[in-house]
Amino acid sequence: MNHDFDDMTNTNDALKVCVFGASSGPIHPDFAQHAYELGTLIGQKGWTCLNGAGSEGLMRAVSDGTLDAGGTAIGVIPKFMVDNGWHYDRLTSMIITPDMHERKQTLANMADAFVALPGGCGTFEELLEIFTWRQLNILSKPLVVLNTRNYYEPLINMVQQAIDQGFMKASHASLWSVVDNPADAVKCIESSINHGVTMAENKY
Repeated sequence: MNHDFDDMTNTNDALKVCVFGASSGPIHPDFAQHAYELGTLIGQKGWTCLNGAGSEGLMRAVSDGTLDAGGTAIGVIPKFMVDNGWHYDRLTSMIITPDMHERKQTLANMADAFVALPGGCGTFEELLEIFTWRQLNILSKPLVVLNTRNYYEPLINMVQQAIDQGFMKASHASLWSVVDNPADAVKCIESSINHGVTMAENKY
């Protein structure tokens, strides 16, 4: 897999924000509300929302927020999910990939920043993969965790546990920004885009 993420040339000058999040429910309405609000802010900024093209859950909510605000929502989804009818046909456009790996690489290539909404194991995997690439300096793009209802506290504590036990450097905790509302997520992205992200300290 090619990991030249930062050298990817975007065909559209609009800032592209990749949003990871659940495609399932039922869940507490606060989660969907934050997803929709984030999408609304992305659309109002004139940015593009990238996500996994799901027709349910937080993926749909962030797409709806973006589209309702007059923005652009692009979904990237593997063919088997389209074959199962899991894609959202309201999206501005959709990119179909042969598999999950190509889906993640495409999103990483296209994105200028990442936001993780709450979700299950798929969202955890996507979030931690980007976190790992930040740690290894493979990728130098902003990563924001939207910690709605303190959902990510156990994961945040687990990262601190890894630091405390010597498996990670203390500075690695700053490779993501943790916020509790969509407005602060957007502010973090703007600050990082304007001032750059901090490169990771060598783990060895």
